[in-house]
Amino acid sequence: MDEFNEWIQKAEHDFNTAKVNFEQGIYDASAFFCQQSIEKALKALYIKTFKKLLKTHDLYYLGKKLSLPVKLLEICEEIGSFYVETRYPDSYSEFDNKKVEESIQKTEKVLTWIRGKI
Repeated sequence: MDEFNEWIQKAEHDFNTAKVNFEQGIYDASAFFCQQSIEKALKALYIKTFKKLLKTHDLYYLGKKLSLPVKLLEICEEIGSFYVETRYPDSYSEFDNKKVEESIQKTEKVLTWIRGKI
């Protein structure tokens, strides 16, 4: 399997993990996996486009490099913060049903756009 396919499959797996955690009421984990899904999908598209991996966790930066539409860049900026907010006690944010449900919908929008490019 090539590197691109490994990244896109992991992105889809992480998105499913986000949805399962949401259904179980584990909202911080769901939010984290939304971030991970977008990151891996963006990296897959980056690999497909530029034939190399860009090592960063910054969704906005990746999105800019890939010329995402402004609305999707805004989603990347918002969900990109979950990488820190879900992992470190000093940066922790509360994640409730509504916030995470919206994040899953926004993640789906980004993934749909990326799927259309590959």
